[in-house]
Amino acid sequence: MNTMEKVFSYYDNYAQSVDGLYLDAILEASERWLDKPSLLELESPVQPEEIRKGIQLALLKAMKQSAQAHHQMTPDSIGYLIGYLVNKLVDSKGAITFLDPAVGTGNLLFTVLNQFPGEATASAVEIDDVLIQIAAATANLLELPVSFYLQDAIRPLPIDLVDAVVSDLPVGYYPDDEVAMDYELMAKEGHAFSHYLYIEQSMRYVKPGGYGFFVVPSRLLTAEGAEPILAYVKEHRLLRGLFELPDTLFADQRFAKSILLLQQPPTEKFVQPDVLLAKIPELGNAAAMQSFFKKVNSWTTDKNE
Repeated sequence: MNTMEKVFSYYDNYAQSVDGLYLDAILEASERWLDKPSLLELESPVQPEEIRKGIQLALLKAMKQSAQAHHQMTPDSIGYLIGYLVNKLVDSKGAITFLDPAVGTGNLLFTVLNQFPGEATASAVEIDDVLIQIAAATANLLELPVSFYLQDAIRPLPIDLVDAVVSDLPVGYYPDDEVAMDYELMAKEGHAFSHYLYIEQSMRYVKPGGYGFFVVPSRLLTAEGAEPILAYVKEHRLLRGLFELPDTLFADQRFAKSILLLQQPPTEKFVQPDVLLAKIPELGNAAAMQSFFKKVNSWTTDKNE
């Protein structure tokens, strides 16, 4: 077996040997492995991506048994696309800092960090205690420098400004109106959209010139009632791109997603460049993907000149 298969087999065998939820067993198995690294004999040099993929397979099996909507993972295809955009736009020279305010089990953040060519550290926020423990254990197994915070990400965060945010945003309504009142995107009536607040909160913690890479509903900026988020990104000169993900990634098109690219203006006199709007082709279409990458490369080259 290769590394990914060995890792998955370890987690799967352990989960089936104990009572309780599969998800809880994954956390227990990670802690056992951290306490005793010799539990798994892996080929040297160990590839962190293969370990991540093995753990991801176990987590996907656990998620199928979970009835909780927030127990979902960002697919690797989306993670790799965001990683590609990050590597195109974020300067890898120097120590780069990332934030994921809705990290879940960490799959998206870890995919991006494993692809990033430079030195990077990250902060990760999650309100679910089981998910954040799994994410922290996985980060330790992958030897990734991530600091974790168990809290509501819409409340003030104990972190410094970062170079980039990457996050698959939770969609729905935010229940605490008192906290939401501190946000421009608080609804005039009723509860605020949680994904609106996550975007506003995230960009508060991005350095001038830094980026936000968000997985959002495809109709975020075009749906009925989208005027507040449109006004927000326009007023703050944030919008840089919107990349519609392939239809085949979503069984139900009502839940189709896009990658929203925002940037904090680097200076007060910053002139907002052209916004790149693109439909990402089917991932199996090599010629179309090559054309898409060429388009992005041309856009980032023009933008950085």
